[in-house]
Amino acid sequence: MMTSRSNVLSILMLAAAVCGCASQGPEMETVEHVNLERFMGDWYVIASIPTFIEKKAHNAVESYALNDDGTVATTFRFRKDGFDGKIKEYQPKGFVRDTGSNALWGMQFIWPFKGDYRIVYLDDGYDVTVIGRQKRDYVWIMARTPEISDGKYAEMVDFVSEIGYDASKLRKVPQRWPNEQGDGP
Repeated sequence: MMTSRSNVLSILMLAAAVCGCASQGPEMETVEHVNLERFMGDWYVIASIPTFIEKKAHNAVESYALNDDGTVATTFRFRKDGFDGKIKEYQPKGFVRDTGSNALWGMQFIWPFKGDYRIVYLDDGYDVTVIGRQKRDYVWIMARTPEISDGKYAEMVDFVSEIGYDASKLRKVPQRWPNEQGDGP
């Protein structure tokens, strides 16, 4: 749990960064529909244009669980500065803003601010996803496994570029796990 003053400051700074309202470029479209129950679970962060708190993240995993009230309990966990670094954990709450598609969320790190969170790519198997933001400042390529093929990664980099991001800012997130299932950060 986060209790130190520096961790509280980190959350406030992250909330301010993620909740900015200015848009950039044409409307960023989401996928047509997300089956929320199927989307829940662990997603390994393969690459991102990271926020400041995750710039040195290793073994980053975003986990989702659907709450009874329709909100999404989220846990973002990673090791800071290396595979043996300190475990950092953040627990924002997701709010589905478009219940027709379930692909447009607000992500709340601190009340009352909800940052833009868009599921802009999701393969048919629910194995790879891309989360974007209208501002095109941060993006996350995530998968159900700690690694994806070089071909799939190149496809996702091209996709990120096509929707208006500067793909040169993408950073691969180091992932190294004791087994293929990933036994924690």
